[in-house]
Amino acid sequence: MNLQVKVIQPQGIFNSKSGNQIRQEVDDLIASEIKTILIDFKDVTFMDSSGFSALLMILKTVRQKNTRLVLCSVNDQIKMIFDMTNTSNHFEVLSDQTSFVT
Repeated sequence: MNLQVKVIQPQGIFNSKSGNQIRQEVDDLIASEIKTILIDFKDVTFMDSSGFSALLMILKTVRQKNTRLVLCSVNDQIKMIFDMTNTSNHFEVLSDQTSFVT
């Protein structure tokens, strides 16, 4: 991956606390002119509604700043949230990091 791509790897439960930490990291990356942010959910075991809300705010921020957001390794529970909220088509989701192409 080139210097314009940054990988973020949250762990455990993706909730308000971890979601807000990722939001701050994304804000910092955008300020440093990173063009693509890849969030790898490989080690996330559960995402609650506040974590999902944080993810939506991250999406809104990256779109406003013309930055690419890619998610990968989302588990079935997270996929179910995307499906239930009809937001699947708003996120670029890959099976894993090896599927990522700049």
